Amino acid sequence: MSSGVELVNQIIYEIRSNPHEYQNYEDLFGLVYDAPSENVNTLKWIASMLNRELQECDVDFAEQFDDLLKRVFTKVAPYDFDSYMIALEWNREPRDRFYLPRRSTLKPLADAIQDLADDKLDELFLSMPPRVGKTSLLMFAITWLVGRNPEASNLYSAYSDYITNAFYTGCLEIIGDKVTYRWSDIFPGKVVADTNAKEEYFNIDRKKRYASMTARSLYGTLNGATDCNGFLIADDLIGSIEEAMNKDRLVNVWLKVDNNLLPRAKQTAKILWCGTRWSLSDPIGLRRELVTTSKEFANHRVRIITLPALNENGESNFNYDYGVGFDTNYYKSRMASFEHNNDLASWEAQYMQEPIERSGSLFEPAEMLYYNGELPPDDMLVRKFMAVDPAFGGGDYTAAPVVFQYTDGSCYIVDCVYSNEEKGRTQAMIVDAIQKYGVTAVRFECNKMTMSYKEEVETALKAKGLKINLMTKAAPNNQAKEARIMDKAATIRGFYFLEDNKRSKTYQAFILNTFSFKIVGGNKHDDAPDSLAMAADFVERPVTNRVEFMKRPW
Repeated sequence: MSSGVELVNQIIYEIRSNPHEYQNYEDLFGLVYDAPSENVNTLKWIASMLNRELQECDVDFAEQFDDLLKRVFTKVAPYDFDSYMIALEWNREPRDRFYLPRRSTLKPLADAIQDLADDKLDELFLSMPPRVGKTSLLMFAITWLVGRNPEASNLYSAYSDYITNAFYTGCLEIIGDKVTYRWSDIFPGKVVADTNAKEEYFNIDRKKRYASMTARSLYGTLNGATDCNGFLIADDLIGSIEEAMNKDRLVNVWLKVDNNLLPRAKQTAKILWCGTRWSLSDPIGLRRELVTTSKEFANHRVRIITLPALNENGESNFNYDYGVGFDTNYYKSRMASFEHNNDLASWEAQYMQEPIERSGSLFEPAEMLYYNGELPPDDMLVRKFMAVDPAFGGGDYTAAPVVFQYTDGSCYIVDCVYSNEEKGRTQAMIVDAIQKYGVTAVRFECNKMTMSYKEEVETALKAKGLKINLMTKAAPNNQAKEARIMDKAATIRGFYFLEDNKRSKTYQAFILNTFSFKIVGGNKHDDAPDSLAMAADFVERPVTNRVEFMKRPW
């Protein structure tokens, strides 16, 4: 007689050979039914095959396949977080579900939480923009954890009592609402034994000194509230941009975290940080730096997942099914709003998860010089030139200020090219700016890859009958580029920029990129300040043409 393993493999072979035969699935499910924890992968394989068949099978068999699929997901749910969220919302209308419309984006996060629960990780960092489902995902995680291990004590903390109370209420809703959710089907026999809305805790199965789940704000009473030996979840510990900009406030938040929150975790507890990145000095940033750089954490198993609003192609990462997320146009509209308010730093931090230390900016708006659009008299004009930092598009920007220099040494940035479009588009912009403003000299920063950029611009100018002085200069590496920007900062601060209400959208984006350049480094995009540094170098070390009169040789 075949052993259990041999029989399982035999039925799997039969299913692969004849995937439309329903009884084989039922037989395989029956074989692994009594030992689900040992057969998680087999159960998940059955589910994947059933899903595939449901897309192809006749209507007459669809109900059978769907019913078995539901039972398979329910059986594996206590052991697999992804399957749990699917089984939990099985009875809901597809568009009303939380997880499945968002699964394509949130699945890596669910897998990471699974690895925490399976002791493959010690600490997990999740950073995402607001309102994309991160706190709801955490609620699902807590309800899963208390169902599979009611004796463990889990702690959830956020920056305000309002958030922790909503989290506590949401967890109880998932567990108790049998019409909307299937928690009691997944964890049969498990019951809520004790709740306390004021203290924001509840127990599963029995009342305990340290509750199955406690929610408490960072500024609430944490001492004595719980000894966390399950999951410690820190969710959005910074409440606002104003708090993130206040260094004293950030120090106070970290002291609360380090002295009150983290000591609640037992050595075996798993720690999950979740939130929007505001500052390099926010709790997520400080903890990440500690556990990834300190030798005391050399064996600490850490995973960091960062999902910005827009991906490297400028498309939304959160364009969920049924319109429950945010599409590319929404995020670009939000970015435009931040640009209009001269606050691109907040966009980068809140939506792109790139913390920007405003106090560390090399170019502060208040230190710059501005003009209202009126230029000095033409008889004072010395020259019109451009400095071009070229790029081929994608994540990099072509940046090129149009500079008018006058006899008194003053320089006015009258316009600019600033775009991450493909090179054909930005080359046309360069040519148009040269023609529009009567530019007579252009310096391109080039290497072997970008030399063709300058040559193609030169060809386009010749086609228009425009003859100007085109020069090239070798492009430095990133470190040398930052050093040059620092070195030319004083000269750049002496340039005159258009006042805020006089700027085009492109000009505004250019100057905001300049303002976002940080002294401490870590600058993701420094194209605008780098092109200004090139212009400053042009001013300080101009290329001069010497003219001499001589006798004709004939």
